[in-house]
Amino acid sequence: MLQLFRNFFKSKLGIVVTLAFLALIAFAFASSDVANTGTFGGVTGGDRVALVGERRIDAADLSVRTSDAVNRMRQDDPTMSIEGFITNGGMQEVLDAVIGRAAIAELAHMAGLRAGQRLVDSEIVKNPNLRAADGSFNAEGFRSALRQQGISEEMFRGDLALGLYAQQMVTPATLAPQIPTSLARRYTALRLETRSGNIAAFEASAYLPEGNPTQAQVQSYYDANSSDYVRPERRVIRFASFGEEAFGDLPTPTSAQVAERYERDRALYQERELRSFTQLITTTQAAAQAIVNEVNGGMSLEASARSKGLSTSTIPAITADDLLGSTSRSVTDAAFAASQGALSVPAQGGLGWYVLRVDSIDRVAGRSLQDMTPEITETLRAEQRRIALNDATARIEDEFTGGRSLSEVAQELGLEITTTSPITAAGQVYNTPEAAPAILRPVLEVAFEMNEADPQLAEVIPGQAFLIFDVSQITRSSVAPLAEIRENVTDAWRTAEGMKAAGAAARRVIERVNGGSSLTAAAAAEEMTMQAPNALTLSRAEIERTPNIPRPIALFFSMAKGTIKPLETPEAGAWFVVQLNDIVTPEVLDNDPALLTTSAQLLPLLPDEYAVQFVAAVQDELEIEINQVAIDAVEAQLTGRTIN
Repeated sequence: MLQLFRNFFKSKLGIVVTLAFLALIAFAFASSDVANTGTFGGVTGGDRVALVGERRIDAADLSVRTSDAVNRMRQDDPTMSIEGFITNGGMQEVLDAVIGRAAIAELAHMAGLRAGQRLVDSEIVKNPNLRAADGSFNAEGFRSALRQQGISEEMFRGDLALGLYAQQMVTPATLAPQIPTSLARRYTALRLETRSGNIAAFEASAYLPEGNPTQAQVQSYYDANSSDYVRPERRVIRFASFGEEAFGDLPTPTSAQVAERYERDRALYQERELRSFTQLITTTQAAAQAIVNEVNGGMSLEASARSKGLSTSTIPAITADDLLGSTSRSVTDAAFAASQGALSVPAQGGLGWYVLRVDSIDRVAGRSLQDMTPEITETLRAEQRRIALNDATARIEDEFTGGRSLSEVAQELGLEITTTSPITAAGQVYNTPEAAPAILRPVLEVAFEMNEADPQLAEVIPGQAFLIFDVSQITRSSVAPLAEIRENVTDAWRTAEGMKAAGAAARRVIERVNGGSSLTAAAAAEEMTMQAPNALTLSRAEIERTPNIPRPIALFFSMAKGTIKPLETPEAGAWFVVQLNDIVTPEVLDNDPALLTTSAQLLPLLPDEYAVQFVAAVQDELEIEINQVAIDAVEAQLTGRTIN
């Protein structure tokens, strides 16, 4: 679940964010300032969760950043809950990141570096998103953006200052990295090496215990692995959809209403002439007339224009009134006086002298009131439906605001309420492959932010379909009760015990090998019948071409020659014993093309590695105190549990 989060903090971008947190806080405090809640009463050290040198990290900061991390992860995984995030170590990841940033800032301050108000101001002003239309800094827009996110200007500036410290300290450590030839040669040799050895597998399924576990065994396993049984938050949603049919039959527009609309739009129904043109503009009347003469003499308008370094443009079908809206009266009159295929006489407009060729003439016959009655009637009906929907939705919103329930409004509209099974934020019916009703997809995110019995109205298909809905039951993310999942826990316990026994067998085999036995003979000495070890001969180039490298093979290529190691692989339900007998490494010459390739591939990795090592070294140099009591209090506040 947290792999995305962990990968983010290991990436190049993640390192910068870890150190600088320049993205700041995407969301406001989860409820209110943690430091001011009663949850922290009596905590040793007040609301300080850590002290890095002389720099304190407040509980409020940890709370805000943890909530922010969860909300960002929900963009990729809507089922992510604060409980699951913390249970899987997410808050610890956040705390480690904040400590790393504070350590860099503290060392920078000790070294005499500063990030004063003017420097912070310059960074804020440089942000293009905070510029007004004329390019100037929009101070009010800046403060408005902070208010919308619930961030104080003081907090923003403090965070930005810490980020500037990080830039001053870390960036120089990552500049102009060089790959020593000896290092590149060693890595090149590694890429070209061939390894041989053996692998033996000890499958847990062969070592499963007989009989059923005791209650104490199941309970102990459940307590130790409760994070594996965290259930996502699920909600029961009640809803009813409606469209225009909810308002009954609307009255048919009267003949007087149709006639009034016809008179209002009479210009649309009169006989019209539409013309399309090819247009050329010159600077003088003489130049325009010369072009007319050339065209009348047999040259095309386009050819005449090209010969003079000019270009033509097209005007699609347009009425005289519309053309007049974009040019002068004289140009319009000339254009509509010419016959089809002919040129208009040169006329002066806003950009010069115009010559237009009439490409087409279409005459649209006028339409009488009788002709237009069906179309106007349908238009009026659509307007009535739209007005009725707008009035109804406004009334419904007012009623919900006034305290009316979903059931009362649905009864008033004659709607039947549908109640879902518990569904997750991912849009699945909990514990089944069934999806939530499709009509709820547009409102699902809102539904998971609502309080119970707080009805809402949503437009799910613009102008056509609306939804009234509420949340009737909320089941927060929590560890499933043992009584409900006992069978699953029992199966997991059996597998775990099988893994323990398989691991013990693997260790016994290794002891025999270390005592002088071959891996094949050591495995055969086991009471449990198992497959003989597999002999392996692989080159590193072969595994580099493999998309997903099995963990035993990865271990095979990270061991020292002449060693033997055990490997637990819960995902495969087995233990492996990996033995590396020999490594054949070719000689790499200075002119070997592979040497240049390896150097080019390693070089982009060095800045990240330097940054990580630099941060680790900085933290080793500073005294860092952790207040676990305050950290536990933040966790309790975020998850809503009570501290004992």
